[in-house]
Amino acid sequence: MTRRPGTRGRLPVVLVLPALVGLAFLLVPLAGLLVRAPWATLADQLFSPAVGQALSLSLLCASLATVICLVLGVPLAWLLARADLPGRGLLRALVTVPLVLPPVVGGVALLLVLGRRGLVGSHLYSWFGISLPFTTAGVVVAEAFVAMPFLVISVEGALRAADPRFEEAAATLGASRWLAFRRVTLPTILPGVVAGTVLCWARALGEFGATITFAGNFPGKTTTMPLAVYLALETDPDAAIVLSIVLLLVSAVVLASLRDRWVGGAA
Repeated sequence: MTRRPGTRGRLPVVLVLPALVGLAFLLVPLAGLLVRAPWATLADQLFSPAVGQALSLSLLCASLATVICLVLGVPLAWLLARADLPGRGLLRALVTVPLVLPPVVGGVALLLVLGRRGLVGSHLYSWFGISLPFTTAGVVVAEAFVAMPFLVISVEGALRAADPRFEEAAATLGASRWLAFRRVTLPTILPGVVAGTVLCWARALGEFGATITFAGNFPGKTTTMPLAVYLALETDPDAAIVLSIVLLLVSAVVLASLRDRWVGGAA
């Protein structure tokens, strides 16, 4: 491949220096976690009851939240990408609001809607005896609310990039819309679904604000890893560092996997 002239050579200092400062700004705090980590007692801290409890609860809730996002988010992404809806741009903007909404505000919104006196929660409690706030189920709901836009955006982008002529060809052969989606569209957009699922799971695993507002902080019941970090900072800083390192490693692995396998970034 012929190299374009002028694309390589000396890098302008006016760009390199701010870039290096920005890189240090992002990486030095993360390196600080590794420097201050209690390596001598890391295994004991990692397998302590408190850390293990928070880790297992986080994995369970994040996985359940991701399942909810898949069941609801993939059809929603298809609706945004394929259906001719009035005001689709506004609908897409509303779907992505949780991306920029402060998580605490999302927790307050969930509490006002799904709380015992909420718009929907009051009926759930009076009719079925279901109360979501301050329960493990509430953690799952809060994480799903915050994480679903990541899945929707990824799947919608994959649907827009997919060639709709394959679906049209399947329809001319007598396939229903559901059969065409299941046999033609879904295999085509599978990399986007996988990427969105992993991002969704990682976001749910790291959720804090909406969780503590809507589900509270009860050890063994709603205390996920981010909440455990917050608690441990006051009583056991070493445990907080260990939990932070676990979350950091999970995030790094997720992003590296997405870039190398599904996003198709250059080496």
